[in-house]
Amino acid sequence: MSTSPPDVPSDPAAAPAARRARVTAVTSGKGGVGKTFVSANLAAALALRGERVLVLDADLGLANLDVVLNLTPKITLHDVFTAKATLDDAIVPAPGGFSVLLAGSGMVEYSRLTPEVRSKLLGVINTLAPRFDRILLDTGAGISDVVLYAVSLADEVALVVTPEPTSMTDAYATVKVLASQQQRGTIRLVVNQVQHLAEGRAVCAQLQRVIDRYVNPTALPAVKLDLLGAIPADAAVREAVQKRQLLLEVYPGSAAAKAIVALAERLAT
Repeated sequence: MSTSPPDVPSDPAAAPAARRARVTAVTSGKGGVGKTFVSANLAAALALRGERVLVLDADLGLANLDVVLNLTPKITLHDVFTAKATLDDAIVPAPGGFSVLLAGSGMVEYSRLTPEVRSKLLGVINTLAPRFDRILLDTGAGISDVVLYAVSLADEVALVVTPEPTSMTDAYATVKVLASQQQRGTIRLVVNQVQHLAEGRAVCAQLQRVIDRYVNPTALPAVKLDLLGAIPADAAVREAVQKRQLLLEVYPGSAAAKAIVALAERLAT
């Protein structure tokens, strides 16, 4: 698989006026469910389809996209926010043929949603949107103000969950907040680490029943979960993560890689 960067125009005005990236927030109710792994490999799968993709590390202050991709950023989103570097300087090619905009780790000032953070993040996305086909926002986990604001900037939400009870409980809490604060009518679901594909459908159905009972009686619009895909538990995933390489690069024939490719196809339609 080629790792050459996509052709990114440096001038937003060079792109057609009507064109704007579709922004997808990849989020989760709790950490440790594979959200960043999904974001990175989904980007690679979308790039394989010919899309020009940017992954923006929106986990401000606790970023780890660089670790997953084995990148050592010299310039981060923090440098852009503080005007020490330009956006073009901060965007770097990633393995898999997509681009990334990495955030710095341990930035306490980004743990709260200040008016400055709000304005600068919105400005970055608005500047980049005409230059890509797809922007994936790899958000933090949970329902902090920073996470919810990042999600609010997206056209659609992909919620990553595992079949574990704690993950499902936190996913429900996330859906409840997104319904009440952002009036999200559709939330797309990615069920990671399933033992079989039917388990993904069962998790989606179980969450939908709880939402129908406790959220939808007062939600406008009513929330419907759209099962984007299920990714099987696969030893190849652990090996790829330990190698700090994309699953689609090192084990493209694995069951999990094939599931991510199918997930990208569904997302793109």
